[in-house]
Amino acid sequence: MLLHIPDVLNADELARCRRGLAPADWGAGQATLPGGHRQLPADGPEAKELGALVMAALTRNTTFFAGALPRHISPPQFGSHGVGPASGSRVEGAIRRDRPDGLGIPVRTDLSATLFLHDPQEYDGGEMVIEDTYGSHTVRLAAGDMILYPASSPHRVEPVTRGERVVAVFWIQSLVRDEAQRRLLLELDVSIQNLGQAHAPQADVLRLTGIYHNLLRAWSET
Repeated sequence: MLLHIPDVLNADELARCRRGLAPADWGAGQATLPGGHRQLPADGPEAKELGALVMAALTRNTTFFAGALPRHISPPQFGSHGVGPASGSRVEGAIRRDRPDGLGIPVRTDLSATLFLHDPQEYDGGEMVIEDTYGSHTVRLAAGDMILYPASSPHRVEPVTRGERVVAVFWIQSLVRDEAQRRLLLELDVSIQNLGQAHAPQADVLRLTGIYHNLLRAWSET
């Protein structure tokens, strides 16, 4: 399941990210991401400060929590794609550590997230292509928006031909490991919220809420 989450960062937070990234000492990207890719050193002060900003924004985003049901979230990594070749398709490793030195707790990568920090008008190309059982999906979102998708999905970034594409990426271990179960819980959660807004009978909303929590209780890993 791909989930587009708009407005994870507001205008002030985006401006703070831009100010923090402008003077940053960008390092070389990972060997698997060639061309114009650069990555902010994860243990540097800029990455830590902006990572804390992103994490704070996630804590208030109800759509993210409903879709991810996060148990652990890895620290955000900040990357830039300038003009250069495509990154090549990749699949995330199953386990990541939650510290740059590799000594933190292991995080099972159930979900990947890409948070866009530049608007599409600021660069050409750079589309993110995510593959699943239903085919290929092209993603190019507004600054502040985020795409959440299974970490098992092959994905790549198309070549950037003008400008710079800047994103924050991170990985989530969910309370609910199974993707189909997470999708059902999200659909049920959204239905409960819609019924509440439509002033449906309280008994019906309460019954569905009980079903939601019973399923979460049965399926979650704590």
